[in-house]
Amino acid sequence: MAERRLPVERAHNGMLVLADGTIVTKDLRLEGQGGTTISRFEPEALQPVGEPLVLPEGSMGRIAAEVGVDGVERIYVPGTEHLWRLVVASGRLVIDDGWRPRYRDPGRSDAGLAWDSCLSDDACWLMDCGDIAPVRHIHTTVPNGRFEAPPDLSWRQDAPWAAPQRLLRVGITDGSLQEIAPFGTPGGGIIAPPVAVPEWNRCIAWDSVNGGLAGVELGPDGDLGAAWHLDVRPSMQPVVFPDSGELVINDYTDARSDDLVVVDIGTGELIDRVPTGSRIANGMFLTAGDDRDVWYCSTTTVARVTWA
Repeated sequence: MAERRLPVERAHNGMLVLADGTIVTKDLRLEGQGGTTISRFEPEALQPVGEPLVLPEGSMGRIAAEVGVDGVERIYVPGTEHLWRLVVASGRLVIDDGWRPRYRDPGRSDAGLAWDSCLSDDACWLMDCGDIAPVRHIHTTVPNGRFEAPPDLSWRQDAPWAAPQRLLRVGITDGSLQEIAPFGTPGGGIIAPPVAVPEWNRCIAWDSVNGGLAGVELGPDGDLGAAWHLDVRPSMQPVVFPDSGELVINDYTDARSDDLVVVDIGTGELIDRVPTGSRIANGMFLTAGDDRDVWYCSTTTVARVTWA
């Protein structure tokens, strides 16, 4: 019905439909690749709304937005060093200069960049160590990912840093930063965001490179602690059923079978497992259906998993 050439000739990720129906997206840049451009369009003919906004930093992870209790809509953008917040105005996007938590020191080589964030219960949750080797390979060519001779793009390669996987909690109100390394294994890495489930006082994090799934709780003293661990190897964005306390996520096994597992959010108990038929796992989203079913997609396989 309509198409629009984006203002920057780079790969894009993160696309939001805001409360007024306008569409926001961003280009994807790693450290040292310049500032990320964020563009906004009206939904019918995709005409630009205002001028594109260029962040002072690059941004790898997708964007998230919410309307605050004050009625103002804000967009959260994970940068290479900071978590940025944009205020949605009628004709333009504006950087909130009063809110810019730093999660990573400049030039830090022992830990990677943040992927997407999850907004929940007055907090922004995200995981770092996301620019693993295949992600770096894809974004060192222009057009991104166009290789004459493709390199090894497996996410199972060793991480290019020594740090363990971190889960970060940033306070939306005060910008406070808390962190936990729930596994502690050196060389952690992921390609997806965490998921916070306030109904169960849990945020679910994982380490795709080394394996491991963890349920992290916010204690009565405000500290983060690991409530449980599970020996699986996820890589995908999960689905949560908060009423029943069930989490569905993938587990790429040593037998090269990408299974879906159902996990009890409160206890970490493995409730069920089903093979999808895929021999490849990647970072796609799982999608909930209408009747406790889940849709799965990898590079080679589409599957629907139902509860019998």
